[in-house]
Amino acid sequence: MTASTDLDTLSDFFDRYGTALTSTDVPAIAACYALPGLVVADTYSFSFTSPAAVALSFVGAAPDYQERELIAANAQLEDVQQVSALLTEVAVRWEFLDSQGHAVPGERYRYLLRTTDEGPAICTVIRTA
Repeated sequence: MTASTDLDTLSDFFDRYGTALTSTDVPAIAACYALPGLVVADTYSFSFTSPAAVALSFVGAAPDYQERELIAANAQLEDVQQVSALLTEVAVRWEFLDSQGHAVPGERYRYLLRTTDEGPAICTVIRTA
């Protein structure tokens, strides 16, 4: 097994993750993470060690997606770097679609993914400019 830099595999993974985010499918979101996991932003960081902790961290984000009526997410893979035998860093620019069919710009993130028997899993998320 080696780190996945295959764009089809990574695109499929981020498609699943984006669908889970916009449908607020918290168990599916949690299934996309390796544990322990870490989220890092300019003003905060938090970690989680269980699927329940991942779920709790996304419960607060769900109302934002619903309020903005986001119904679909598209991950634009901007850069893919193999970090080690099982780790890949992926720079992603998210774009969303709202219920009116309008494109909604999203944020940029860097994801550190670990290749597992089940496929990629997010170890670390860093919000970028």
